[in-house]
Amino acid sequence: MDIKKEYERWLANATADADVVAELKTLDDAKIEDAFYRDLAFGTGGLRGVIGAGTNRMNVYTVAKASQGLADYLKKNYAEPSVTIGYDSRIKSDVFAKVAAGVFAANGVKVNIWPVLMPVPTVSFATRYLHTSAGVMVTASHNPSKYNGYKVYGADGCQMTPEAAKRVVALLEHMDYFASAKTMDFDAALAAGSI
Repeated sequence: MDIKKEYERWLANATADADVVAELKTLDDAKIEDAFYRDLAFGTGGLRGVIGAGTNRMNVYTVAKASQGLADYLKKNYAEPSVTIGYDSRIKSDVFAKVAAGVFAANGVKVNIWPVLMPVPTVSFATRYLHTSAGVMVTASHNPSKYNGYKVYGADGCQMTPEAAKRVVALLEHMDYFASAKTMDFDAALAAGSI
């Protein structure tokens, strides 16, 4: 990946989040390299990283891309895919949860989202209790406050298996941060009954 080109692409296209827009304009060369030298890794536990602008950061674009990959995986593996989403008090957790919900709703994945912040174990429990195909908890657990994360659970309420994570990663490899994710405004999805 050409770091400078990707940075310029984000300057031109990353306009949906005012914090990302502002941060992009302040990055020096070293910070640009750190923010764009790789994609934030999606592993068995999902995503985790520093909140900020760039492909190596937690932001609305990395969350939307991860959600699209997970939605595609769920649609391939479940006749009626569904997801439970929760979030904690971390910075931007509620924003990231709503972005994820909008992507799932736009993809026809039934969304169950907590209306208020909740502890992490509630998503694991609710995934099993509601019999959803997956669960997503927006949290960075014990990491420092500048971090946030996107934990993914399987239908059994346990952390996503390595095999399932590999399948999601394979779907993510060919996605673009600005063009691949189908999205729906959270309030519109709620009004339409998709959430």
